[in-house]
Parts: sequence; structure tokens; C-alpha cells
Amino acid sequence: MKPTPNKILIVLAFIAIYVIWGSTYFLNKIAVSELPPFMLASIRFMSAGTLAFIIAKSIGLDIKVSKKQFKNTAIAGFLFLTVGNGFVVWALKHVDSGFAALEISAQPLVVLILLRILEGKKIKLMSFIGVLLGILGIYLLVSQQTLVAKENSLSGILVIFLCMASWAYASIFVSKASLPSNFFVNSAYQMLIGGALLMLLSLAVGEQWSFPTQWSGKVQLAMGALIIFGSIVAFTSFNYLLRVVSPEKVATSTYVNPIIALFLGWFFLDEYVSLQSVIAAAVLLTGVYFINTKKTIMIFSRFSHRIAKKYRENM
Repeated sequence: MKPTPNKILIVLAFIAIYVIWGSTYFLNKIAVSELPPFMLASIRFMSAGTLAFIIAKSIGLDIKVSKKQFKNTAIAGFLFLTVGNGFVVWALKHVDSGFAALEISAQPLVVLILLRILEGKKIKLMSFIGVLLGILGIYLLVSQQTLVAKENSLSGILVIFLCMASWAYASIFVSKASLPSNFFVNSAYQMLIGGALLMLLSLAVGEQWSFPTQWSGKVQLAMGALIIFGSIVAFTSFNYLLRVVSPEKVATSTYVNPIIALFLGWFFLDEYVSLQSVIAAAVLLTGVYFINTKKTIMIFSRFSHRIAKKYRENM
């Protein structure tokens, strides 16, 4: 049964996906300044997944899944979290948090291109303009000499592109795959599996693990916020919104998240925001708007509805 829309909850949920998701880049940047990236991401998602299972059991949700559903959640967890998020955390050791968020805002562009390549979906005229603007925005963003001159910054930029491709392919995959009907249980499996795979990756590359008691106070707070707010509250808010408002409205977080991330990075971390980055942001987000706007693009809209349908199930 679809929940009755509650205006207050809707507003709070939008605040969550706008502000919390936008702040996760800032929080990850703080934590990765002291912690190994894959260990950081592993602890975040394994902790969040465990908490999600505890919550699911406490409210009487059935956490049993079929072998096929488990396999699909494992694939989704690997693509979304192990690669799509874990390597972004690695990249944050080499690029600014605001820059990473802005680069990732091109995600709808990558999804659209993959839909064209994998499913032969035609790109409408206005969407094609959006793709061109997106490519121009990305070029303006990554062509800054002061940026690419930094040590390992180019590697960070390329790794973020890999993460976007992984996230985009995962989005296409979950829109068709058989997954647990309850989105909360589904996300719990994905977080736990993705976190476990990140732990194996962390151990494989020889990262040095440590106890939370050994972390600084700011890193402890950042990790707590990532687990509770970034991995549980915001994700739940996202899926709640998919059930009560249109996917196009939920997609507006694409425009807000990088602005939040840029501001937090500039204000708290003294990250430099150049005029070219501002211009790149304007061009890139305009391109994303052309791709997402309901009147000019039906491919992405149908795709969004297809994903939303997967999660519009009873809790």
C-alpha cells in the first residue's frame, strides 16, 4: 500500500537528500584525511547495513531473500558501494570534495549514454544538447592546470569517472533485476555486502586498520554522521520520496548536492573554488537540467520510473 503523502515528512525528506547527501563529500574528506579510504567506506557500510537489519527486525520486516535476490543485491552492492562509493573515497585523498561532487553531478549524462549503448535508446534533441553541455562542463572542470598539476589529481579524476560508470550501470541493472521487495531490506543487504567487499579490498591492498578509539574527535563525528545520516536517514528519505512524489522531483538533488558540497568544502576546508569551476558548474548543471527536464526527455524519465517502480513496495 502506497503511503499517504505527508507534507512535513516530504519537506524533511527533501532536506535530507539535499543537505545530507551534499555533505557526505565533506564528511568523507574529513575522515579520509586520517583513515585509509577502503577501511573507512567498509566500516561505514557494514555498520549501516547491520543497523538497518536490526531496525528491520525490530519493526517486523521479513529479511529472507531468495538465492537470486541475494545474488542481485550482491552485484548491486558491489557496483554501487564497493566501486561506486569506495573508490570515490579513495579519490577524495587527491581531489577536493566540492570538485568530486561537481564531477559526479554528471551522473545523469553517463546513464543516458549507457542507455544508448546498452539498450539502443534514442537521445532526443534537447537531451543531446544536454549531453554536449555536460561534456563541455566536464572539460572546463578537469582542464584546469592548477587542478591537474596536483599530485595524483589526474588519477583521482579518472577514478571518479570509473565510479560514475559503475553507478550508472548499477542503476540500469537494478531497474530490471529481481531484488527484495522491501527497499529497506534491499538497501541493508547492499550495504552489508558492499561493505564486506570493501573490507576484503582494504585487507588486500594492505591498509592499516584501527579502532574508533584511536581516531580523532572530528573523524569519529564524521564517521557517525556518515553511518547514521548519510547511509540510513538520507537513503530512507530518498526511497520514501520515490513512493510519494515523482522521480523527476527527487532528481533535483542532482543540482543541489554539488552546491552544498562546494560551499562546505570552501567554508570549512578552505578548498579553492576558481572562476572556471563556477562556469563549469553552471554549464554542467544546465546540461543535467536539459537531460532531466520532463518536457524534453522521455528516456531518462521512463528509466527513473522503472527504478522507482522497483522500490514502491510496502514496508
